[in-house]
This record gives sequence, structure tokens and C-alpha cells, in this order.
Amino acid sequence: MSDLTHTLRLKKPLAIFDLETTGVNIVRDRIVEISVVKALTNGKTEIKTRRINPEMPIPLESSLIHGIYDEDVKDAPTFKSIAKNLASFLEGCDMGGFNSNRFDIPLLVEEFLRVGVDFDMKNRKAIDAQRIFHMMEPRNLGAAYQFYCGKKLENAHSAEADTIATFEVLQGQINKYEGVKVVDADGNESEPIQNDMGVLHALTASNQIDFAGRMVFNQKGEEVFNFGKHKDKLVVEVLQKEPSFYDWMMKAEFPLDTKRRLTEIKLRALTQR
Repeated sequence: MSDLTHTLRLKKPLAIFDLETTGVNIVRDRIVEISVVKALTNGKTEIKTRRINPEMPIPLESSLIHGIYDEDVKDAPTFKSIAKNLASFLEGCDMGGFNSNRFDIPLLVEEFLRVGVDFDMKNRKAIDAQRIFHMMEPRNLGAAYQFYCGKKLENAHSAEADTIATFEVLQGQINKYEGVKVVDADGNESEPIQNDMGVLHALTASNQIDFAGRMVFNQKGEEVFNFGKHKDKLVVEVLQKEPSFYDWMMKAEFPLDTKRRLTEIKLRALTQR
């Protein structure tokens, strides 16, 4: 038991949980930590937190987010070894979390299925606090304009009104956050927001090579495909080993920008031979 109590009206226990993982791929990635607040029907709660050995290396980019490194979980139990006890703890519970419908629940179910433990969501309710948040506190331009500028956006979806509002929002963000220090999971302190367009570009730019995101830069800064049978493969290597793939993309219904970027990579590779 814990000192944490609640006022939720429950017909059966509600397990609010969160996962820290090796990444965000439901199929490939694994849990490195799970924490559950089990809200009971009598107003009390039980809290359990457990680190788990994912039986695979934790990518550095994930460790920098949640602060859990390979060394931290090398002696922790595997998911298989705790699966039955965890399933028992969650028996008869509805499930909830933040973005849990899209990520945490699917990944947890996948982990159970991998080790042969039946964990069925059919008779459980799933409550996602993020969806409630986004529904009640819209994350759109109008909401940003009200938050950063203290004004109501008139004529929303008029190009000029939206453009002026966005201009004012950007200035409001810089005024609000410039000089504000943030600390990452590794304890490093920085001031990410600066009145410098180069800094803001680096902060907000995506890893996409083309606007459609068919090609992206991987963690090593290499150009890779981001779809289909060649997903995550180096663009240059695919073009070398399967020249017909280039011809197919040029004839298929891909955006002209995608075709242009693909051609640039192909020509560059030819000149470097």
C-alpha cells in the first residue's frame, strides 16, 4: 500500500502505468522499466516499479531521455521472469496512462505475447489521459496564440490571420523561454531557446531528407529509406545493388521533391566512384 489516495469512482481497479523502453518500435523494442499505480475501489493505491533487463542494448538516444543505461539493468530480471507476477498484479484491472492507447498498452501486450502469457484487453477499459488533455486543451494555433500572446485568434484559418498569429507566437515563445534552463535526463543543463534562427532551426528541424519523409537521416547521419522493403537501408547501397528501384520510384506516384532528392543522391554517388 501507499499514502497516495484517490477519488475516482471505480467498479474495478484501475492500473495507471508507464513504460521506459529501448525505443518506440512496438515490435522491436523492449521494456527497461515499468511503474504501475494500481487504484483500488476503496480509494487506496498500490505502487510498484521495476527495472527490467531488455536482453538487448539500450540505444544511447533512449538512455539520454530516460536516464537508464545498460549497466543499470544488467542484473535486473528479464520480462519473462516477471511476466506471470505482473499479469497477476494487473488481473481484473482496467488500464490507463499517457499516450497509453498508442504506445504503452500495445507494447506491454506485445511483451506478454512474446513470453507466452495471456494478457487480453478485451474485457478491460483503456483510459488515455493524453487524449483527454488534447481534447480539452487543444494544441492548435488558436490555443498557442491565447497562451503566448494572451489574445483570441479571430478569423482562424484565414491565411493572413494565421500567418500574423504564428509570427506573434514565435516572438512570444522566444520572449518566454529565452534564457530558461532545462536539464536532460543525464543532468546536462542547457538553454535551448535563443533568439537565433540557426539555433531554432537546429531545435525544430526534422531528420527528413525530402518533405514527404520517404528518406531520412539515421542516427549516424546517413541517408536511409524510410518506407517499404528497404526501410532503414542506406539509399546509396540500395541504388547500387538494385538500380531498378530508382526507376520504379521515378515512375511511381512519389512527390517531385522526393524524386529530386533521390536523383541528387544518385548523382552524387556516381561522381564519388
